[in-house]
Amino acid sequence: MMELYLDLHSPPCRSVFLFAKAVGIPFEFKLVELATGQQYSEEFGKVSLMRKVPVMKDGSFILTESVAILKYLVQKHSSSVADHWYPADLQQRARVNEYLSWQHMNLRTHGSKVFLLRALFPVIMGSEVPKEKMDAAVEDLNQSLKMLEDYFLQNKPFIIGDKISLADLVAVVEIMQPVATGLDVFEGHPKLISWRERVKKAFGEKLFDESHEVIMKVSSLPHKMQNNSELEMLKPKFQKIFS
Repeated sequence: MMELYLDLHSPPCRSVFLFAKAVGIPFEFKLVELATGQQYSEEFGKVSLMRKVPVMKDGSFILTESVAILKYLVQKHSSSVADHWYPADLQQRARVNEYLSWQHMNLRTHGSKVFLLRALFPVIMGSEVPKEKMDAAVEDLNQSLKMLEDYFLQNKPFIIGDKISLADLVAVVEIMQPVATGLDVFEGHPKLISWRERVKKAFGEKLFDESHEVIMKVSSLPHKMQNNSELEMLKPKFQKIFS
């Protein structure tokens, strides 16, 4: 059986987990706890030199990067996965790829930054986040949300039209990251509120909530990280990111 190495605190991991569950692809869940440094273990290093999740192991074939994994799963299971996830139509597929290419340096980057500042910065750096840094990060996130709303979604039910696709999946898991810290990212974005409800309905509320149960308890992360011997390694990275 295919193995998926995941930590559902991670949006890319949630996208792979949600998709595989939603379309009925069987897999064995292999938990890699990032907060406790399991990605640096000798055991995980044998699976992936990247030391990042998600990782898919399909027989002897190992694949990293969530978008690559999602596309692999769609194409491997094309006989059972509905076309709307990653359409065969050239232009529809191009629209999905357009969003997936854009989101890395936009919604993902800014949503993750807000999450890190609100949830992890105090425990890693031992100080509160400077207000100007937080305000700037939230403003960058709002600009990405506005682009998602005005350019990608417009007046459509979903990003590429009437049906959900990989683009909506990847978008929603990233948006839920700062939401988990208690930030109302949907304020001032009414179209996104309705869109999120449609996405939840498409997956089924039970599965959607199951996928986000861990991240919605993000307040437990600092306690786990205090016992992480790799915590000191993160300080230079945070200083570089937020300098």
